[in-house]
Amino acid sequence: MSFKLNSSVPTDREVVLGILNNSEEALNKLYAGYYPMVLQFILNNNGDEDDAKDVYQEAIIVLYNKIKTGNFELSSKLKTYIYSVSRRIWLKKLAQHSKKTNNIADFEDVLVVDEDVEQHEQKDMQFDKMKVALESLGEPCKTIIQDFYINSLSMQDICEKFGYTNTDNAKTQKYKCLQRLKKLFFQS
Repeated sequence: MSFKLNSSVPTDREVVLGILNNSEEALNKLYAGYYPMVLQFILNNNGDEDDAKDVYQEAIIVLYNKIKTGNFELSSKLKTYIYSVSRRIWLKKLAQHSKKTNNIADFEDVLVVDEDVEQHEQKDMQFDKMKVALESLGEPCKTIIQDFYINSLSMQDICEKFGYTNTDNAKTQKYKCLQRLKKLFFQS
């Protein structure tokens, strides 16, 4: 069965299907897609790049084995799953290191990790909520907001794209769209 991925960061479904179908491309994109997140986490918690590579490799192996053995049930985003597994692996390594050095002060950094995970999951939920609000916004507001905030188009570009008579009218429309988006975001 042939399996092609669409973007640089594969969707959760693409990763699971890719692993099930022995797709090397899926694994390569998975490695590239979420490694920066794990690297940042390890660097922020007393690790270095080699630690991050080891932890990420172990996390991917855990994911791979769970999918291949049919013991994988995704109850959150794959990104969150990989982050959580990497976090657990890193905490275990920190605890082993602390036992070797008998330095209790090393555990103080672990407390920061728990807060970091909560913040990460909170941001994921807010991104999901914003995605739903943006989808509910309708056209042309959705495209105007995406063009300005995501695609970094200028107001002049947006003015020309949507046929507004001047940039002030485009700014007014963007403002109205943003107000509607805020209302939808805070209602959900």
